[in-house]
Amino acid sequence: MSDKYAPLRLEHQLCFPLYAASKEIVRRYKPMLDPLDLTYTQYITMMAMWEHQSLSVSELGECLYLNSATLTPVLKRLEAKGYISRRRSTEDERSVIVSITPAGMKLQDEALQVPYAMGACVNMEPGEALKLKQLLDKLLDSFDEE
Repeated sequence: MSDKYAPLRLEHQLCFPLYAASKEIVRRYKPMLDPLDLTYTQYITMMAMWEHQSLSVSELGECLYLNSATLTPVLKRLEAKGYISRRRSTEDERSVIVSITPAGMKLQDEALQVPYAMGACVNMEPGEALKLKQLLDKLLDSFDEE
């Protein structure tokens, strides 16, 4: 490849290692989430719910970087499993409030081992992992500024 096309090389792309690493991380979550009967997207949704207990769909979407078209089927499945409930807001009927149920809170105890197991799958020192997270947070924050 000539130097003119060097910017098109995979090795020069930030997006490619982010994509490949993300895909691999999600793949490694699967055997840990299967016993909980959760997909990765359901798992991160439950993490947000464990933290906040009640959020509007739009707040939850902002927290997870997901649009409502992606989030709605996830919420329907979690509701069918009894982990969350959805209801129209009394202040604004256009807004749907998602709340965690007692069964959803109980699931938190079962999921507690997942971050530790994932930590063992990643060959990084804790300081390296923290620095990577800080850099990724900075990257995501830069998109909010647009």
